[in-house]
Amino acid sequence: MRNADETQEFTELKQRLSALELQLSEQKITLQKQDDSLENKDHKIQTLEEYIRYMLQQRFGSSSEKLSDDQINLFDEAELLSDDDAPEEESTSVPAHKRKKKRASIPAELPRVNVIHDLSEAEKVCPYDGTALRHFGNETSEQLDYIPAQMNVLQHVRRKYTCPCCNNYMVTANKPAQPIEKSIASPGLLAQVATHKYCDALPLYRQAQMFKRFGVELDRTSLANWMIKCGFLIQPLINLLYEHAREGSLLHMDETVLQVLKESERSAQQQSRMWVMTNNEASMRITLFHYSPTRKTCEADWMLGDFSGALMTDGYAVYDSVCKTKQLENLGCWAHARRYFKEARDAQGKEKAGKANTALAFIQKLFRIEKLSKNKSIDEKYQIRQAQTVPLLDELRQWLDKTIQRPINSEKLKKSVTYLNNQWPKLIRYTENGTWPIDNNAAENAIRPMVVGRKNWLFAATEKGAKASANLYSLVETAKANNVEPSVYLKEVFTRLPAATCVEDIEALLPWNIAKVVR
Repeated sequence: MRNADETQEFTELKQRLSALELQLSEQKITLQKQDDSLENKDHKIQTLEEYIRYMLQQRFGSSSEKLSDDQINLFDEAELLSDDDAPEEESTSVPAHKRKKKRASIPAELPRVNVIHDLSEAEKVCPYDGTALRHFGNETSEQLDYIPAQMNVLQHVRRKYTCPCCNNYMVTANKPAQPIEKSIASPGLLAQVATHKYCDALPLYRQAQMFKRFGVELDRTSLANWMIKCGFLIQPLINLLYEHAREGSLLHMDETVLQVLKESERSAQQQSRMWVMTNNEASMRITLFHYSPTRKTCEADWMLGDFSGALMTDGYAVYDSVCKTKQLENLGCWAHARRYFKEARDAQGKEKAGKANTALAFIQKLFRIEKLSKNKSIDEKYQIRQAQTVPLLDELRQWLDKTIQRPINSEKLKKSVTYLNNQWPKLIRYTENGTWPIDNNAAENAIRPMVVGRKNWLFAATEKGAKASANLYSLVETAKANNVEPSVYLKEVFTRLPAATCVEDIEALLPWNIAKVVR
């Protein structure tokens, strides 16, 4: 009987044990889920904290992507390839930045107006012996003066003649062709409106207010129509600029967003694109803008046309596609790679930005090599890149391979490392040719005036307006790149282009051909 009771008790204990094991297993699963949830929450919190640090840096911090020399020296070659690739414990003090004040200078070519300051007749007598004073020299100082703009009215008087004998013949003197026929706008006025908008980023409605102060009522619609017609007028010049740009061996490309309110089959909220292409040549610099409603490959393909050289771009996939189709050398931009690591450093904070600082130190050394070899010949620059840049890139590649294999908690650091790895073949290609640049700053600098202007005028009303703006930006920025004053140049173009009858007449109006006339 006792054995039966013991057996039953043992069975009950076994069942209770199994139930406890099952309960324990369920609790483990629940705890594991809670741990996973907490880990995800911690990751989300960390990501949000990174974003907050990044936004604070963007809002209040320095925008420079460079490291100080002291920060670079924290990472020598041994440290860069060690397991502790970021000596987070070390710190360095950066001396305060001292900006030297540059005294304003007065250009020697400006006209001088003498303002004579003389003594009165009573003061021209010596107070000691009454002798008349003798003029022996002058003390001269200079000030810059400003003469406010003024509005004039050009009256075109066409003289008429007739034969006094037969009275059967009458002739009237011809009036030169105008940029906008039957318009009150002269070439000078059109040039000034275009310069204010496309060079000085002054919206048309503000210009209308300025003209009103001169007693002239010009509404924004009239000004906009004038700019559209001017954009159409200069199309032959733009076509020639495209031809010259495509004949070169290197082009830079970039694009930015543009909102156009009235586009066919598109809502006002949809973003269009403004593309930029520049050759960055010293003797014949060309900057071209192109409006398109989309960001498709066909737009870049059209701009490049029959170009057959090397193309410097950012990492946008469209450029990979067009380079493959046209068999172009696609160069990657180290400034973009540096920017991603700079964002990662800002997001992580100074205490945790070890890997980001390591990458930035590497990249800054690459830029320093380029800066020191800037004035070297093409062959010398190539030899310097092979001797100094290529070994440095090999070290950076080793660091990158080791970094990729390790877990990365920072989202922005992961993004920067991934970008560097994916773009690596294009990024190192510039070392193969002494004429190829290290970055795409030429295109970014070319597109910046349009981006600055967009902050003021915000959008384009119509597709025609956007296309006209692209043409006018092209002409203004190309003139600036060739050291030609835009307002004077545009006036010359608007005056002479309507009368052009052949390609030679249009060629003569290209900035580098007309420079001696309008400077």
